[in-house]
Parts: sequence; structure tokens; C-alpha cells
Amino acid sequence: MISERLLGRLLIAFAALGLAAGLIAWQAGREDLSTWIWGLATVPVVVSLAVSMTRDLLAGRMGVDAVALLSMSAALALVETLAGVVVAVMYAGGNVLEDFAVSRAERNLKSLTDRAPRTAHRYVEGALEDIDVDLVAERDRLLVRTGEVIPVDGVILETGADSTATIDESALTGEPIPVERHAGEPVRSGAVNSGDPFDLQATATAKDSTYAGIVAMVAAAQTAQAPFIRMADRFALLLLPLAVVVAGGAWLLSGDPVRGLAVLVVATPCPLILAAPVAFISGVSLAARRGVLVKGGTALEALARAHTILFDKTGTLTVGGARLVAVETAPGASPDDVLRLAACLEQASHHVIAQAIVTAAESRGMKLVPPTDVREELGSGLAGTVEGKRVAAGSLTMTTGGNQRAAWVDRAQRRASWRSALSVFVTVDGTLVGALLLGDSLRREAPRAVRALREAGIGRIVMVTGDHADAAETIGAALDLDAVLANRVPADKVDAVEFEKKRYPTLMVGDGINDAPALAAADMGIAMGARGASASSEAADAVVLIDRLDRVADALAIAKRSRRIAMQSIVAGMIMSLVAMGFAAAGYLTPVAGAILQEGIDVAVILNALRALVPPGLGMKPSLPEEAARKLREEHEEVESWLDQLRAHADALDDAEGAEALAHIADANRIINEDIVPHEREDEDNVYPQLVPHLGNAHGLAAMSRAHREIQHLGRLLDRLVSGVGEEDADRYLIRDAQRIIESVDALVRIHNAQEEDIFDFAAG
Repeated sequence: MISERLLGRLLIAFAALGLAAGLIAWQAGREDLSTWIWGLATVPVVVSLAVSMTRDLLAGRMGVDAVALLSMSAALALVETLAGVVVAVMYAGGNVLEDFAVSRAERNLKSLTDRAPRTAHRYVEGALEDIDVDLVAERDRLLVRTGEVIPVDGVILETGADSTATIDESALTGEPIPVERHAGEPVRSGAVNSGDPFDLQATATAKDSTYAGIVAMVAAAQTAQAPFIRMADRFALLLLPLAVVVAGGAWLLSGDPVRGLAVLVVATPCPLILAAPVAFISGVSLAARRGVLVKGGTALEALARAHTILFDKTGTLTVGGARLVAVETAPGASPDDVLRLAACLEQASHHVIAQAIVTAAESRGMKLVPPTDVREELGSGLAGTVEGKRVAAGSLTMTTGGNQRAAWVDRAQRRASWRSALSVFVTVDGTLVGALLLGDSLRREAPRAVRALREAGIGRIVMVTGDHADAAETIGAALDLDAVLANRVPADKVDAVEFEKKRYPTLMVGDGINDAPALAAADMGIAMGARGASASSEAADAVVLIDRLDRVADALAIAKRSRRIAMQSIVAGMIMSLVAMGFAAAGYLTPVAGAILQEGIDVAVILNALRALVPPGLGMKPSLPEEAARKLREEHEEVESWLDQLRAHADALDDAEGAEALAHIADANRIINEDIVPHEREDEDNVYPQLVPHLGNAHGLAAMSRAHREIQHLGRLLDRLVSGVGEEDADRYLIRDAQRIIESVDALVRIHNAQEEDIFDFAAG
């Protein structure tokens, strides 16, 4: 059986060869032969189109193809076969082009099913046996080993003194930090055991468990997609009756059926058939150059119509995974020393938290040494020797035995709670010296991306996440979202999508397996696929290949512009065709001349549609090299390490007095005036002048320069405050003033850095 795609290519090849062969016969003086050749070349296209139209009519659809069928059939009936074959070539070529434009990648469940466990470890009379996961029955006792995917839904069983399981639920909820589950608590299939082995009592069979439900929802949502209706078909109700009426009137008034055929030929909807596919192919190509793979013209048009966007949180609006967000220290301890020692120790662990700590230290240029005599307690922490010191990193109970408590510990835990972060406490030779706060953080480009989406016409932005309400609402408030839906499992996300779809065309953006059903259910799904989230990428209509959220806004702007250009091309093509119909009805155009004129209209329409291939504003300003923006972000990472030290000094001043307080203020003064202020001066003197050509003018940098001056001013104030001050002068008022200046510099530089990155990313295009 020949596929529709292959049939379309065969038809255009047959029609084009027939047209060429007929022209050769006509040139050789065999007009009778050329007439037959052109007629034979037209017939397969007419038959294929008639079958296609019959199928569409049975499905309740009517498109502009009816005009093409009518004109080709009339040409054959009136033996105007040259006009017929020209229309056949244009129509078949347009279909092939459209098929290329709207073809989308096959969406399947391969990655989901590949990840699903195939076997389970079941206890039978005290012994373990490996069985097929489909044979697990309710109330079976199973063993889940370290690193394994939980095969079925169940509850954790009491297995000894410590019946705590550490579960990575990121595939289900998107939450990157593993959670602890205790005996008697439920766990869901699809999650991963990232701690010690534990026993599980099954509460459902494999086919009735959570993970199987996710696979089923993706499949159901994919098959429920409405068929794509070509943009050109929306004009069929106008063009088809108008063409028939004008052609019939021309025939009746002139008595010449050929005049009516000429009207039908120039009314052939090739501009409509070609305009949208060419514009959308161009838009797809432009989006690909921006790092967004859109799966065909159908998906691009759906994206252009979006009014509401639903975002997942973890890995989409946030960076995803555990990241170091702060270092809290005991009085007198150095944040850098705490992080370095912990990172040296964590090199011995493969835990996701350990890798995050090591990555954070390496990004700050810290030199790590290998630990020795390491002992790890899965799910709790580890201890070992680093440079002759006994270092432990993990939970407060594991590191101190619960025997050490201080005011700064309460502060660290409170700040961790505010940030929805995990605390890793660090001891050196038995003394608690600091805590590393790890959590998820907002993407740097997220505020700019949300703003760009609103500027592009998005009317409603909602976050739907499996994360806790407090963490979700913090992100929602920071981005000024219209609604935040927290604690949503995959089925709830699908429900949220379905609710929004009833009101407006809805776009879903996510990155994890748990987002795949919602991506498939939405009118348009976009997957953040830079980190290889294959299940969500397969379920989505578009994939962001670069780990940048602002590319979603770029894709939306490209889609809307491509649709606008397609509409312009369609309207212009219709107007030109209507004018040509008038000339044909008046007898000034023969069918062949009309077909050639129609080709000219096609060329004009295509050239206009190709504008979608070129970024708007090309040549208006040069783009800043992406390398410049990357270098800026690297420099800002170094600045952030200085800011972390300032924050530690500000915290230490809460309890410091006399010489100790002066030492903290003096070091903060050194960081501000020897590190931060010179960095800002370098930006002002050398970097900003280079930005002006890429921005078009210097007005946008005025506010940034004002921030530079304020940072320098605060640096001078702190320097004057500590200049010539002795221990006896360090009263609580001086300490408070210094603390305010330090905290002001910290806050100002952080927001200034974020603004600079926005400007650099804009200049880089």
C-alpha cells in the first residue's frame, strides 16, 4: 500500500514529466499528441483529489481543493489540457510542500516503556525470587534495591531500627531533591530508590500503578488530538461559491464555456495552498536556528494561536536539580572554607546532593583534594578525613548526633525553610562550622521570558507543579504569574490543561516524564529537551534544544509573525486572483494565459511568504557574540562568591563586638573596594561602550551606569566608616551602619547583575 506522502511525490513527478513531455511534443508540431499527454498527466491528480475530497466530505470537511478539482475537470472536459496540467502541477506541488511543512516527528512511548521496570524482587517463604513485574499481586512483599525504579505502588514496611527510605520522585513530581519516606508511608511506582534498600508491600498491580497510568494518559491524549485544518480551508466557503458563480455567469453571458474555465483556472487556490506552508516552513526553519525544534507547520500555527501558557516549575521556570543557593556559617568560620572542605569530602559520593556540592566548589575555582577513610550512610551523609581534619557532611543528627545547637543553626534552618532548600551541615573535628543550603533556583532568564511572552500577546500564564505550595508560590510571586497550581500529580496537570483549553488555545511547557501527559493533552506542547528529557520531547509538539526558557518566547514570536505573513500572503493572493477572475470573465484571459498568470501570482505569494525565513530587523544592528554574554555570566559567578562572603560578614555582625566586629567590617570593605568596585568600573569604562552599537543607542545603559555610581558611593561610605576607627569606637551604632551598607551592596549588585545579563542576552539576539 502506497503511503499518502509517497503518492503525493509520485503525482507531482508524473504531472511535471507530463507537462514537459507535452511541451516537447508541441514544439515538434505534434499538437494532438501533446493534448493527450497533458490530459493523461492531469487524470491521476484529478482522481487522487476526488478520492481525497470524498473522504473529507464524509468526515464533514470542505476545503479549497474543490476549486482545483472543478478547474482540472472542466479543462479535461473542454479539452484545454495544457491549462489542466499546469493546474495539476501547481496543485500537486503545493500538496507536497504542505506535506513537508506539516509532517511532525513520530510521538511514541518508547522512552516511557523502556524506563519501566521489567522485574520485581518478591519474598516467597523468606527467600527472594525475581518475577515479571506483571505477576506482582496486591499485598506481595517486595525488595527495592538501591538505584532501582519502584515497580508498583505500595507502602514501606518496617525493616529494622531505621525504616526510612530516601526516594527520588523527580520523574513523577519534578521535585529534584530526594524525599524521606518512613515505614507505613506510601510510595509510587516510577520513583527511584536513592537510599538504602527497603521492603515494600504492594498496594496495586503494575497495570494499576501510577507509572502505568502516566503511560496510558500520554497515549490517550495523543490519540485525542483534533485533526489539523489548513489555514487556507478557512477561506474555502468564500472562494468556492464565488468562483463558481463568476465562472457560471461568464459562461452564460458570453455563451463560451472556455471563458468560464478561464475564470476557474485563475481562481485555482494555489496561492492559498502555498502561502501558509511556505510561511510556516520558513518559521520552522527560523525557530530551529534559535534552538527550538517545531514539529511542522501544524504545530507552528497552533503555537501562533496560543492565548494561555501553563508552565511546569522544576527544570522549566527553575534550573532543576539541587543547586547551592547559600552557605551559612558559624561565627568566625569562612564560607569558602566550609564549602571547600565539604566538596572535598563529597567527591567520594555519587549522590545527587554530593555532585551538586562538588560542582558548586569547582565553579568557584576551588582546588579539591581527595578524602580518605570515608564512611557513607546512604540518605544521611558521610564522614572522612580531609587534609588531616575529620570532616562530616549530612543531616544535623548525623553530623552532630543532635548534641550541638546554636542560634546560627536556627537561622540556617529558617532560611532553608524560606527557600524550600535542603540543609547539609558540616562539622570539622566534631565542631559544627556551617551549613550548605541546596535547592532549586529561578532561571536567570525566566523574568525576561515571561515579560516577552506577555508582549507577544499571551493573556494568561499559569504554573502547574508537583512541588509544595510554599515553594511554588514563591516562584509565582517572583514572576508575577496569573495563577499557581501546586501539589499536582500528572493526572491533575492534564485536568488543568483541559480546563484551560475550554476557554482559550492553550500551550503547555514542561521538561519531565511527569509533564508528558499534559504536553500531549495541550493544544501545543513545548518540552525543555536540552537535558535529554526524551519522554516529554516525544509527547511535545516542539522541543527547546538550548537550555534557555526565553527561547519559548522567541518561538512564540516567530510563530505569530509566520502566521501573520501567511495571512498577508493569502489575502494578497486572493485579491490578485479576484482581479484576474474579473479579467478572465471579461474575456481578456484564456485558460492557458490564466494558468501562467496564476503562476506569477504564486511566485509573488511565495516570495512574500519567504519573509518569515528572515529575522525581523535584519541589518538594523549587529548582534553581540554569544561568547560575550557567556563570559559575563562567568564573571558574575565570581562576583556572587564575593557577595556570599559579604552576606556571611553581615550575618556575623549580628553577634560580633569590638575587634571581631572591626575585622568583619574591614574584610567586607576590602571585598567591596578591591574586588566589586573595580569590576563595576571595568564594566563602565570598557564593556558598556562596546554594547552601544548592539543596542542602537546608549539610553538603555544610563540606569545601569547609575547603579555603578551607587555601588562606588556605598564603597566610599564603608571605607570612610572604618577609616581610623579603633576597637573602642566599634559601638553598636557603627556596627549597625556598616551592616546596612554591606547588605545594601549585596542586594544592589545582585539585581544589577541580573539586569546586565538581560541586556547582554538581548544584545546577543
